[in-house]
Amino acid sequence: MRITFNLGTLILHGSAEELALVAEHVTWDDRIHAYRAEARYYGTIALALHRAKIAFDDQARAFDKQPFQLVSPLHPRPHQQIAIQKWAENNHTGVVVLPTGSGKSLVARLAMQRVRRNTLITVPTLDLMHQWVEQLHAAFNQEIGMLGGGEHSLHPITVSTYDSAAIHMERYGCRFGLLICDECHHLPTPSTRLVATMCMAPFRLGLTATPERSDGGETTLYDLLGAQVHRVEIQHLEGEYLANYDLHQVPIILDDDEREVYDTAYHHYKQFAQINGCRLGSPGGWNNFIMLCTRSKEGREAFKAYHTQKRIARASRAKLRAVWHLLREHRGEQAILFTDDNATAYAIGETFFLPVITHKTRLAERKALLDHFRAGQIRHMVTSRVLNEGVDVPDVAVGIIVSGTGSVREHVQRLGRILRPRQGKQAVLYELVSEDTAETYTSARRRQHAAYQKEQGVLDPC
Repeated sequence: MRITFNLGTLILHGSAEELALVAEHVTWDDRIHAYRAEARYYGTIALALHRAKIAFDDQARAFDKQPFQLVSPLHPRPHQQIAIQKWAENNHTGVVVLPTGSGKSLVARLAMQRVRRNTLITVPTLDLMHQWVEQLHAAFNQEIGMLGGGEHSLHPITVSTYDSAAIHMERYGCRFGLLICDECHHLPTPSTRLVATMCMAPFRLGLTATPERSDGGETTLYDLLGAQVHRVEIQHLEGEYLANYDLHQVPIILDDDEREVYDTAYHHYKQFAQINGCRLGSPGGWNNFIMLCTRSKEGREAFKAYHTQKRIARASRAKLRAVWHLLREHRGEQAILFTDDNATAYAIGETFFLPVITHKTRLAERKALLDHFRAGQIRHMVTSRVLNEGVDVPDVAVGIIVSGTGSVREHVQRLGRILRPRQGKQAVLYELVSEDTAETYTSARRRQHAAYQKEQGVLDPC
């Protein structure tokens, strides 16, 4: 029996008796007159052959044991100890679900120390890639490889964006024995899943605070990385390993003139959709609406009306006054202001002379702004969605959700940004909701999570 790695797959040559042991994972390839399997089945195939005491020529594996040595010992908390124990009991595979700020990266270092194999860590953004590189370099005192953002270097520990890993995995999938997917809820997309299918790593760890996906893709996630082995929610760690927090909803009453414009625009686009039989809440409804809008002058006017009502709900004068009131109330504290779109973020930044970070912000500028924020030189930071997940933002106690989507994941991630603990910290999250607009329904959808089921204060309307 001989196994080789080829373009993100395994090629197997052997007798019919030998191949029968792994028949469920292989497919005959007429082009090469041999059997082929997805690279992710390497561990399963090798173990099956080993148990059957069948010797095989392993020409596929290009990873080995590594002498990883931590600069200083790790001191995991109980929930981290249980997580790594459950992961090890599941053949060193599986998904660990922990809240933002509760130490997922330490669980990753525990896994690396335990299996001691060439390791690939995949992340969704360049910011997160550089953050991981800094942390791992400090932890292991060795050079860390990078794939993404113009960087292309491989080392026993390598960090890559999902996009770059998917591009290069057909060449490098044989080089890693441990695959760690941070923010692993990104993995099930059609292109990103190639990272897991084309990688030979028999040991796999997924890390996320919110594995559930609106498309049900978490089933694919568990197929690629292993079952969910341990889960801890925010409320389990609040007050001990995460900060205590309060929730306050702030009703926003639109000014009369903006209310009139909002109602007119809202009914305009809704009526257009109804006349054309377009149900926006159905699967494919939004794409159908966009297509209809491009076909006529009436459609383009309806699309303009949609954006008008959305703009008013997100950033009305009344909502900006509420933002000013909260900034004054917390003038001595650091706060993050979250928006659903760049336009609202920039409008707040221009109105109150605040720094803004969006996906358009260059990496060097973003790093400088966050460094100043960490140092306390900047009190208030405005962002659209780029700080929702992963990026290690400072120990901020105040979050203001100016606008957002109906995503439960996004809402939980934003809460997590303010929960990193410190002595005596009491975090507070404000949610600004424009009354009698579509925002009220959006707010109700995104609060369908245990972290938002605690008693919530409702402030006086603004």
